Amino acid sequence: MSEVSKIKRIAINTGGGDAPGLNAVIKAAVISALNRGWECIGIRDGYNGIFLPERYPPGAGLINLTHDIVNNITALGGTILGTTNRGNPMKYPMKDTKGNIVEVDRTDEILAGFKRHEIDALIAIGGDGSLSMANVFAQKGLKVVGVPKTIDNDLDKTVMTFGFDTAISFATESIDRLHSTAQSHGRIMVVEVMGRYAGWIAMNSGISSSADVILIPEIPYDIKKVADHINKEVSKKRNYSIVVVAEGARPKDGEVSVIEKEAGKAERLGGAGEKVAKDLQELTDKEVRTVILGHLLRGGSPTTFDRLLALRFGSAAVRALAEGESGIMVALDPPHVRYVPLDLVSQRMKTVPLDSDTVHTARDLGICFGD
Repeated sequence: MSEVSKIKRIAINTGGGDAPGLNAVIKAAVISALNRGWECIGIRDGYNGIFLPERYPPGAGLINLTHDIVNNITALGGTILGTTNRGNPMKYPMKDTKGNIVEVDRTDEILAGFKRHEIDALIAIGGDGSLSMANVFAQKGLKVVGVPKTIDNDLDKTVMTFGFDTAISFATESIDRLHSTAQSHGRIMVVEVMGRYAGWIAMNSGISSSADVILIPEIPYDIKKVADHINKEVSKKRNYSIVVVAEGARPKDGEVSVIEKEAGKAERLGGAGEKVAKDLQELTDKEVRTVILGHLLRGGSPTTFDRLLALRFGSAAVRALAEGESGIMVALDPPHVRYVPLDLVSQRMKTVPLDSDTVHTARDLGICFGD
């Protein structure tokens, strides 16, 4: 009997932050698997449903995924399985005998749970942290296929992740709306967007919405140069300014703005926009207001592009398992979806290349990066 023919039951989970298109991946994976005669189990809240079953009513940590459950979820935002970016099982926070918090590797307990529930393979949908965990499970012998998910678009080896197009579309529309109110009051509007340590959301939405300044993690900024640009260049064209700030942007010789950092939790960024606004208030004669789009970028129905990409990824993940693949991630390489080793993806970040056509376009348009 071949390894592929041994597959009878697969599990699907979603980890990290939610993103538009997650449910479309789940639908495509479930239907593609059911059509091959495989049973599909959904794990609640990342790995918690199988790792910490005591948090749920008996048997509720796992969901039997059927046609009826997934048929009409393509357009839904969020994830029907739930997700989490806390309690990393590779570095799970626990108290030692002295009462100190230490990080413990508990991945073997999760593997035991897969064996106990007779799960033959896993489709792990997530970002860098989730796929790093998936790679560990693959190295320990579980059949695993990863699906890249993040609105930040910062995963390596895929041209784009689903959720990104929806996020930048909403951000662009939101910034468009700010032009009229900024013009009416002659204000500087500082808009903070998500993206963690990569500037893809800020870059794409900022250029598309005719921002005057875009501050991204890849280019540490000098606030005096930003203020000088607004005072001398932007003021020649209009009585207001739009400044787009990635949450991971930082000043030269300064640090990224962090609001939470605890063991077992993803570092939470925040405050970059407020810092820029405070500094510009002191360096310009304009009234400054701050808008933080935050989690609004994660919500809502996915765009057509994200729906189709998510459906392609979900179907490709099942095909990969059927072809005997494991330890790989499905990736967009237009016009194809290809397979890349998880080893080449985990613990890596795709940042905005400073020599890219997009950056050159922004500079040609007179957009300031603060450098």
